[in-house]
Amino acid sequence: MSQDSSHRVALIVDAGSNPFEMGVATELFGLRRPEIDRTWYTLTVCSATPSVPVHLGLFTLSDLAGLDAAAGADTVIVPNRPDPWTPPRPEVLAAVRGAHARGARLVSFCTGSFTLAAAGVLDGRRAATHWRHEELFARLYPKVRLEHDVLFVDDGDVLTAAGSAAALDLGLHLIRRDHGAEAAASVSRRLVFTAHREGGQRQFVPAPVPETADVSLAPVLDWARERLAGPLTVADLAARAAVSQATLHRRFRAELGTTPLAWLRAERVLAARRLLEGTELDLSAVARSSGLGTPANLREAVRAHTGLSPSAYRSAFRLT
Repeated sequence: MSQDSSHRVALIVDAGSNPFEMGVATELFGLRRPEIDRTWYTLTVCSATPSVPVHLGLFTLSDLAGLDAAAGADTVIVPNRPDPWTPPRPEVLAAVRGAHARGARLVSFCTGSFTLAAAGVLDGRRAATHWRHEELFARLYPKVRLEHDVLFVDDGDVLTAAGSAAALDLGLHLIRRDHGAEAAASVSRRLVFTAHREGGQRQFVPAPVPETADVSLAPVLDWARERLAGPLTVADLAARAAVSQATLHRRFRAELGTTPLAWLRAERVLAARRLLEGTELDLSAVARSSGLGTPANLREAVRAHTGLSPSAYRSAFRLT
C-alpha cells in the first residue's frame, strides 16, 4: 500500500448484512484518525441496489454507491450471508471476481467467506469461517482449505475472519499490516479493545470471563509485559500466578485461546515492532529489549509475523 495516498476500502453490503460487521468496517476504516500521523483509509459503502435492508429488517441503508466503487478499491470487504444456503447476487459475485482479477485485497467477516467461496476466489486457498458453519462450508466448497476453529486467516491478498468479534481482530491485523504495530495499538486503545490476538487463536473459548476475579490472568500478563526483556519463561509465569504449569496452560487456553509460550512470543514480537517503529536502536538492542535475544531470532520472528525483515519493517513504519 502506498504511504502517500489513502487506501480505498469498498464495503459491499447486501440484503441481510450484519450491522455489527458493517460497524466494525466503519469504525476501523471510515473514521478519521487525527492522532495517527499517517494517510488513512477512505471507505465507501456500496451495493448492487441503491438501498439495502439489513439483518432482520432492523433498518434500511439508502443512497448507497454502486458496485463500481468496488472496481476502484484497494481493499474490498464482501457481504456476509445471513443464510449461507442462499447464494449471493450475481452482480456481487462478478464484482468480487473483478476485484480479485485486478489484484485488490479481499476481506470477509464471518459468513462472508461463503461469498468469497461462491465467487471461486478461495479454491485451493486457506480460509476461516464461523465455527457453526464449518461443516456446511466444507461440504459446499471442498476445494477450499478450511482452517478449523481459528479467529482469522491471512492468506496474503485474501483474508477471512471467523465471526463478528473476530472481524475486529482481523481489522486491527490489517491496520497493523498496513500502518504498523503502534497505529493498530492506538486504534485498539480508542476502541477499548484488546490490542493483539493472533489469527491462530481459538474461536470459541469455554470460559471467556472467569467466575471470580482472583483467577484472572490479567495481573500476570501485565507483570510479564513489564519484564519481556528478561529471561522470562512459562515456569516464571506459573510461579507468578502461584499455579502449576499445567494449570497455567489450562487457564491460558480458557481465557485467551492460546498457550503461554505462544502468547509470550507474540508479545515480544509486538514489543520489537514498536521499538523498530519508534526508536533508532540497532537490531541487537531491539532484540535484547524485546526479549527475543539475538538479531537472528529478531529477524526470524519479525519476518514470520510481518513478511518483512526488521530493517524493511522499520523503513516502512518508522514513526520518527
